[in-house]
Amino acid sequence: MRLIIAAVGKAKAGPEQELFRQYCRRLTPPPVLKEVEEKRPLAGPQLKAREAELLLAALPEGAVVVALDEKGRDMGSVEFAGKLRGWRDGGAQDVAFLIGGADGHGDAVRERAGLLLSFGRMTWPHMLVRALLAEQLWRAHSILAGHPYHRT
Repeated sequence: MRLIIAAVGKAKAGPEQELFRQYCRRLTPPPVLKEVEEKRPLAGPQLKAREAELLLAALPEGAVVVALDEKGRDMGSVEFAGKLRGWRDGGAQDVAFLIGGADGHGDAVRERAGLLLSFGRMTWPHMLVRALLAEQLWRAHSILAGHPYHRT
């Protein structure tokens, strides 16, 4: 099963990007990162709609879509690992995790997502969310493999 991280904005060099890369390198194969960016100066609702369009266009047909959203579902690491196992065992070819822009996801992403996932009610910087997601993907992998990285 291929993991895809589709994010609004281009990564900038820094400790968050290095942490993201560190966790991605642990996964085989590493997640595919697809970055999208709208260069035109659009108003808030128009920008959200355009970013949603760009994110969805970056995904392969039939991908399971998980949108990271502060209003989404909170789940623990073991439950998250179980979700990944379910998609894998159910034959999903691609699971795509979408990280929206500063104003969140447009309606098209929210409608297409099979899961809205929250990393808590706090707002996180976009580059840090990438690192948090990569770590949770690695943690889920280690849980499913019986690796001692995750302790309960």
